[in-house]
Amino acid sequence: MEEVYIKNFIEDAIENDLKDGVYDHVQTRFPPEPNGYLHIGHAKAICIDFGMAAKYGGVCNLRLDDTNPTKEDTEYVESIMQDIKWLGFKWANVFYASDYFDAMYDAAITLIKKGKAYVCDLSAEEIREYRGTLKEPGKNSPYRDRSVEENLDLFERMTKGEFEDGAKVLRAKIDMASPNLNMRDPVIYRILRAHHHRTGDKWIVYPMYDFAHPISDTVEGVTHSLCTLEFEDHRPLYDWVLREVGYAEPSRQIEFARMNLNYTLTSKRRCLKLVNNNIVSGWDDPRMSTLCGMRRRGYTPAAIRDFCERIGVAKANSVVDFALLEACLREDLNKNAPRAMAVLKPLKVIIDNYPDDLVEEIEVEINPERPEMGTRNVEFSKVLYIEQDDFMIDAPKKYFRLTLGREVRLKSAYYVTCTDYETDDSGNITAIHCTYDPETRGGQSPDGRKVKGTIHWVSAAHAIDAEIRLYDRLFSVENPSDESKVEDFTENLNQESMVVIKDAKLESTLTNLKAGDTFQFLRLGYFCVDPDSTAEKPVFNRTVALKDSWKKINK
Repeated sequence: MEEVYIKNFIEDAIENDLKDGVYDHVQTRFPPEPNGYLHIGHAKAICIDFGMAAKYGGVCNLRLDDTNPTKEDTEYVESIMQDIKWLGFKWANVFYASDYFDAMYDAAITLIKKGKAYVCDLSAEEIREYRGTLKEPGKNSPYRDRSVEENLDLFERMTKGEFEDGAKVLRAKIDMASPNLNMRDPVIYRILRAHHHRTGDKWIVYPMYDFAHPISDTVEGVTHSLCTLEFEDHRPLYDWVLREVGYAEPSRQIEFARMNLNYTLTSKRRCLKLVNNNIVSGWDDPRMSTLCGMRRRGYTPAAIRDFCERIGVAKANSVVDFALLEACLREDLNKNAPRAMAVLKPLKVIIDNYPDDLVEEIEVEINPERPEMGTRNVEFSKVLYIEQDDFMIDAPKKYFRLTLGREVRLKSAYYVTCTDYETDDSGNITAIHCTYDPETRGGQSPDGRKVKGTIHWVSAAHAIDAEIRLYDRLFSVENPSDESKVEDFTENLNQESMVVIKDAKLESTLTNLKAGDTFQFLRLGYFCVDPDSTAEKPVFNRTVALKDSWKKINK
């Protein structure tokens, strides 16, 4: 049966605009403020902004919203560009809001001359008091009726630096009784003595975002300004600015629901606390929701794009289950990640009847999902390592791994039977002894006998020492910032979000690796090489487990 594609409301709006001749092309933009690192929520906006442009043969620009010089840095500009490229998108042009500072200033002058803007001497606190509430209208500023000439003079003097920061602002003159608080004479320019990373010290006055946003969009030629839902109440102001300034072809703002992911924080303020308090190692800590953190952990661009596609485009906010993101990741890695064997908690296995000096090359598939990837050869010898959990002295009935007298399959190698074990003075098991059946090479029995257990292994003589970092969700509750349940969101930290194993053993093929290389460690999960890795001591991060056991454990 042919799959039916149902358009989302943004596509409907764009197609109607094209059909009605409102626009003859599609141009979008992704406009992050360069004051921090992009996170998983931004990934959805990136996919929508770039995806809509691509779908309709248009272009999407990257525009850095650098209207607040006190918080912006070129470090963030570079990280934003890297993240967008990593996700697999290409912008048509790179612009900055500061490219349009002159146009914004001219627009402010236009509003003053039309009697639609005025210089106000109220302090920020007084402006809030005059604004009123959702139930009560605001009060007009005592400076609201200044003449056009006086406002032009004062705004020019603001621009020349005659007044202190905060002494005066330029406000739009709209309606102090509007039911929409954003329309109650919003501030559109403020005095701010700060060095700008691009314009230097040219400007002493800077536009507010709600004024800069519509002008940047329209001057740049954006047809459809796609924003998250919190900007819906700002749309009347967006349209008012463009209408009153008099742009002939104004942009159209369309809002969509932002991504809210459980067990996750994206708030810059809260994430900054995690970094500053050394709860995480930095913005690229693999437990963070930042794209650089997810990249370091081993998330793939394809999995994130698939996740954004699956959750779709909605008009109402909702919370997405973290398990869906992990499911998308597993599907991608299962198809594409090479397989390898690693032992995290090594237990020595001595095969008593195996020749002392024999080393065999066992041929193993690189990825059974993709035979075209070929095979690899893994050494097999008399002394191996297996997981400690794969041997028990007093095993329960349904334990199908090694115990005294039981036979198991060593993955792709031989059947072995446990015959004995060794302990130290404290009773800890230090080694086990087995015998092997040389007729079962390749893990198949010529006489048709079956074993229920298959375990992984590495040759002790050829094993590579490695550090393994087992990462899990940073928070133990679905809504870690729920202030109704805890005073401090850090009380909801998952104490097992990172477990470090220093003495893991890897198969010998895992050499000459680079940061970001991803593998499935058989029976253990998906892992990737961390930037801390060296040739002498590789470091791997667990990206995700093979199965979602989180809900079962945390019921």
